[in-house]
Amino acid sequence: MLKKIAFTLPALAAGAFIVCALAPAFAYDGQTCVAPGNCWEPKPGFPAKIAGTKFDPKHEPKELAKQGDSIKMMEERNAKRVANFKKSGKFVYEIDKISN
Repeated sequence: MLKKIAFTLPALAAGAFIVCALAPAFAYDGQTCVAPGNCWEPKPGFPAKIAGTKFDPKHEPKELAKQGDSIKMMEERNAKRVANFKKSGKFVYEIDKISN
């Protein structure tokens, strides 16, 4: 009788562990994927896209140009730093401290 219990108990424990380990793989996450990795869907009761509101910067060219402008300014500052380094041999990060 003890031999049966000694064999059955570890077998049940191993089975329970396997079931618990595999349970998340079978869980439904509530998402429908359009393509692999593209599983976004709106919350129930909300529209899929909100266009033309004040929170949508897509319709303002000024908002769209902000990043491009900041990149241009960054490249100009870096060009000044490189030119100063080539001229003086010292790297100065602060643009205001670079003498022309």
